[in-house]
Amino acid sequence: MLAAGQVLFKHVGLSIRGLPPAGALFRIAADPLFYAALILYGAATLLWIWILSRVPLSQAYPWVSVGVFLVPLLGWWFFGERPGAIFWLGALVIICGVILTQYGSQGG
Repeated sequence: MLAAGQVLFKHVGLSIRGLPPAGALFRIAADPLFYAALILYGAATLLWIWILSRVPLSQAYPWVSVGVFLVPLLGWWFFGERPGAIFWLGALVIICGVILTQYGSQGG
């Protein structure tokens, strides 16, 4: 949900490129995608609270790092922002870290 919100925020950001600050604020205020992103963030926050009511923080929080991998992939898909080679190495380390923390959380 947060990754989708980031894609929407990026779209809004691209729509204000080159505008003066006042014009940018008016454009943002009139853009439904901005409000959709805010709603996604709000819903994600409520979902996060619900998850934390059922899962230990040490097990849930590593999943936040998946966004570090997912958002650049979505940027590539939607905006043509191609990640470099070092990104793929870092993404592999992140995914391995999430797997290891989940295994360790279960008393592995």
